[in-house]
Amino acid sequence: MNPTAARGPASAPVWHLYVPKLVTMLRRGYGWQDLRADAVAGLTVAIVALPLAMALAIASGTSPEKGLHTAIIAGFLISALGGSRVQIGGPTAAFIPVVFNIIQQHGYGGLILCTLLAGGMLIAAGVLRLGVLLRYMPQPVITGFTAGIAVSIFMSQVKDALGLSIEHLPGEFLERARVYAAHLDTFNPWSLALCVGGIALIALLRRYRPNWPQFLIVVGLGSLAVALFALPVPTIGDLYGEIPAALPVLEVPHIPFERTAELLAPSFTIAFLAGVESLLSATVADGMIGSRHRSNCELVAQGVANMASALFGGLPATGAIARTATNIRAGGRTPVAGMLHAVFLLVFMLLLAPWMTRVPLAALAAVLLVVAWNMSEREHFRKLMRAPLGDRLVLLTTFGLTVAFDLTVAIEVGVVMAALLFMHRMTQVFALQGGPGLLDEDEDDLARPASPDQREQLPDGVAAFRISGPLFFAVANRLDEVLDQYYQPPRVFILRMRLVPLIDASGAESVIQFVRRCHRRGTAVILSGVREQPRAVLDDLGLVREAGFLGYAADFDAAVERARAHIEGA
Repeated sequence: MNPTAARGPASAPVWHLYVPKLVTMLRRGYGWQDLRADAVAGLTVAIVALPLAMALAIASGTSPEKGLHTAIIAGFLISALGGSRVQIGGPTAAFIPVVFNIIQQHGYGGLILCTLLAGGMLIAAGVLRLGVLLRYMPQPVITGFTAGIAVSIFMSQVKDALGLSIEHLPGEFLERARVYAAHLDTFNPWSLALCVGGIALIALLRRYRPNWPQFLIVVGLGSLAVALFALPVPTIGDLYGEIPAALPVLEVPHIPFERTAELLAPSFTIAFLAGVESLLSATVADGMIGSRHRSNCELVAQGVANMASALFGGLPATGAIARTATNIRAGGRTPVAGMLHAVFLLVFMLLLAPWMTRVPLAALAAVLLVVAWNMSEREHFRKLMRAPLGDRLVLLTTFGLTVAFDLTVAIEVGVVMAALLFMHRMTQVFALQGGPGLLDEDEDDLARPASPDQREQLPDGVAAFRISGPLFFAVANRLDEVLDQYYQPPRVFILRMRLVPLIDASGAESVIQFVRRCHRRGTAVILSGVREQPRAVLDDLGLVREAGFLGYAADFDAAVERARAHIEGA
């Protein structure tokens, strides 16, 4: 057999991980039927994305064309360069509270800088092949901040849903509630009627006509009602003026580079959200089409798309789960569908810009309130509330901080709490034991019955301890307890490590320090049954060069023989 062929995919060069799915699909052959299917899917997604992109931009505190520019520029690049066959990219609801707070505190220039930095972080994560690590985010943290974002979006839409006249809307949850309460006398019943009617219509369409473009229908009918009956409700044109019917152009505003250090935290939040949501969307798509995405390629594409979006006057972007699913259900086969979705959006913007200004804000509020309801993770939240206490605390803390403060703080605290909880649980798994019951034979020897007096068979001056569980930084100091148990230390210590599946640098250093302490007290150390990963780490950190280390033994019996030989030869 050819040894190269036997190695299979492992022998492929690293750069294959970053080949866009578009290239892969075109190499397989792309015909007229594929183009037609992708064009239909792209048009369908564009119809869904058109009102959503404007609504997301307005909710984020910017003008509607910035949402369209994001969907066009970032949507095209995510599909063209990404690692998923059917991923659709663009602005998403998850960014609303983050973007709103950044613009409130640092202006649009600050958002541009944050998006550029986030794009660089995503590219670096892809190059460093960290795509798999983002999948390991604790579920209570993800559910907590997702549900918190849904509440924040709901809160942000109260103004337009009720038609309140508020010049400046604060970003903080409690302060925003206070401002709403102070302006309830400006309530517009027509806005509320449009919003409630829009939500009801979306619910009916989803029940009886699920394949129809619900958001576009609601926005279109709302605009028609305002025009026909001259309803006194605010529209996009009232708030933002005309939407430019022109191509997105490279236009860089003042960027406060001197505030880079200050903006690193929100930049990381944008990068984190973009990475997690895009890979989650790609994973969902894989399950729907039976494919497999390239996570690191996807991260690089997300980074490039975000940087380009920022330079063309857009917003942060990521993979959109709902639009990706729409693309699949509409028959999208390749990344060409996502690229065409961006082209169709550009055509819509060029042709329909004058009519877009007539869209009532209450209709867009109805769209976003439905989006918030869909992303609220209600069932998952309830399920996690039946989880162990530690997971519930992580969930509720992340949720509360997302709502009351901001997503950056929520993610930082949630991840740290989840890490501490994990370490606590791992310390419960870890055991460091000695005594007769632990001197049973190793797994290799389970076919033979253990001798009841095995401990007595140990040579004089030999002690044995067994380590069970991962040996990492949270439990590394537990080894110090072993030597302290002996007033007169033994001449040889056997550390049985067959039940240690992995070890980190801190754990390896604790073993080395233990060997040094033993050597200073005249005790030699033998490690038995060490697995491949722990042995490699221990060797790399220099255990074999320690004076008090007698070496590795394949199993416990071999360790006993080596200890006996050492004592007899001394």
